[in-house]
Parts: sequence; structure tokens; C-alpha cells
Amino acid sequence: MKRMLVGLAATAVVVTGTAAALSMGGKSDTAAASPPPQATADIVRGGLTDTTSLSGKITFTGEQAVRGHIAGTITAVAAPGRVLRQGQALYRVDRKPVVLMYGKLPLYRPLRQGVKDGPDVRQLEKALKALGHGKDVTIDDRFSWATARAVRAWQKRAGLPQTGVVDAEQVVFLPSKIRIAKADVAVGDSVSPGRQVFTVTGTDRLVHLDLDVADLALARKGAMVKVELPGGGTVAGKLVTVGAVATSREGDATIDVGVRLARIKSGLADQTPVTVLLESISRRNVLSVPVEALLATADGGYGVEIGGRVVPVKTGAYGGGRVEIFGPGLEPGMKVGVPAT
Repeated sequence: MKRMLVGLAATAVVVTGTAAALSMGGKSDTAAASPPPQATADIVRGGLTDTTSLSGKITFTGEQAVRGHIAGTITAVAAPGRVLRQGQALYRVDRKPVVLMYGKLPLYRPLRQGVKDGPDVRQLEKALKALGHGKDVTIDDRFSWATARAVRAWQKRAGLPQTGVVDAEQVVFLPSKIRIAKADVAVGDSVSPGRQVFTVTGTDRLVHLDLDVADLALARKGAMVKVELPGGGTVAGKLVTVGAVATSREGDATIDVGVRLARIKSGLADQTPVTVLLESISRRNVLSVPVEALLATADGGYGVEIGGRVVPVKTGAYGGGRVEIFGPGLEPGMKVGVPAT
């Protein structure tokens, strides 16, 4: 896993006076001061963030298989990548369309006048209304005469025999609009009930990550992240799914994580590689200096050069090439020595 440190912009607070005027209590037990630096940088007060960089891919949600319920010859089929909405034909068998309607329940029985006590009837009536049929239809659990009339009107427009009966040879119920991910049949193929004809997905795009189980603490559901796109540029994202079961791949245990993009840029195809920055540490209102300002001291610690002498400091979070520092008398705006660039 590649790791990268990213720092938030910090606003320096300039303090009057010079670093040379700093009065540090007590005598330093550090090694002799290093030679005068060739350059200086400010001690800055602001935010510091440590993030982890992960490789991911843009995917579409809700992949599932669609199977046929009719025998015959495929005479038309929707192309991969196409988005289909309610009322549109997924494919045609012997020139008869199999139409998409919205509903969560599969069409498990023929629906005709007199059928009742079923949410399948309700979802059919709701779909007919949405498609502009069934002005007089009451959306309930009973297939009425008015429902049968609405079905015949829909069948006429769809190019189906006007029987007033709906079955799985005519309609596929899916919860919402779908995207054709893969067509498993082609024009001219013979099909029979039960054969897979499509792999479909939803139209929402997520960034999929395989997160090491050891880094699971980074996956805070609802957290905002940054997504770096190919060719430059970033998009905000939100962590929306965290898998509950680890998967072992090549000896490494990982968890599936999904990030929803705040906006979708054109040209981002399925499986487009991206980089996601997950925040692991975020510190606010801290003092920091460039990492290269740190000097090793004789006692194994660190110091920074201020006014020609090495002042001992303790370090905290790292991010964006900066490091959080602690120590008596440190103030924002003081100058610390750094190597010349």
C-alpha cells in the first residue's frame, strides 16, 4: 500500500520581534549549534493532516444478472453501456419486446383480471400509471377491469398482443433505471427460459477500494475524502459503504470500501483507475515547521535552529512535508533554519 502525507494549508501568525530575541529558560543540553543556516522558514500555526493514499477504480453499483423467461430467437438486444428506463425494451424475442418496469418484486405469476392479494399487482398498476396508462386504475392489490384495460393499452403501444394479461415473457421488474454492463446474448441466438441475457448495474458510480484490514480504522462511514482523477484534478467524495466481511487475496485480508463522488466528470468510464486520499490524522491549531528543519541532537531527540543555536523540540503529527513541534517559548512567526534550496 502506497502511503502519502498531505497537509492542510496553514495560516501563519506573525509575531513582532525576531527569533534571535527569543529567551529560552535553562541551559540546553544539546550538542553544539550547527553552522549558520543558509535559509530560514517560519514556525506556523495551523492545521496538519496525515492521509493514506489508496488505489481504486470507478465502478457502477448494484450488479446483477437478468434471465429470460421466453423461448425463441433474439431479434434485438440493448447495447452495453446503454441506460434503460421504465417502458423501454431490454431485448426482443421473435420481434416481441421484453420491457423494463420498476418494481422490487420479480414477476413470479401471470397477472390477469381477478388476481388479488399481491404486491406484484400494486407495482404493475403503479408502473402503468407512470407510463401514462390507467387513468381510472386504483393502485391497490386487486387486478380490476380497469387494470386489464390499462394493460391492453400499454400492450398496444409496446407492440405486444393485447391480451390484458401480463407475465414474465413480457416484463422484467427492476427497482430503477439500469445500465447494461454486458449483453450475454446476441442477435440470432436461440434462448430458452432461465438463460442469462444481461448483466446490468445501477447508474450510480462508486469508487471501489480494497482496504487492508489493518487500516480499517481509516474507513469511517460518512467521512469526506478527496479523489484524484487520471490526468490531474480532484473530486470530493463521501465514504458510503464498508464491507462487513474480509476477503483474502494473495495472502492479504482486505475489506471492500465504496466512495460516492460528489460530481461525475464526463469521460470517466467503468474501471477508470483513481487515487483516494483517506484521512488518518487531523490536527488543528498546532505549531509546525518543514520536516527538513529538524536536527538530530546528541541525546537522540530533535531540535530546530533558532537564532544560531539548536533548541530542543518534541515532534507530533507529520503532513505535507511539515511536522508538528512542541517546546517552551516557541511562537508562530519565529524563523528556523532549513537547508538552502
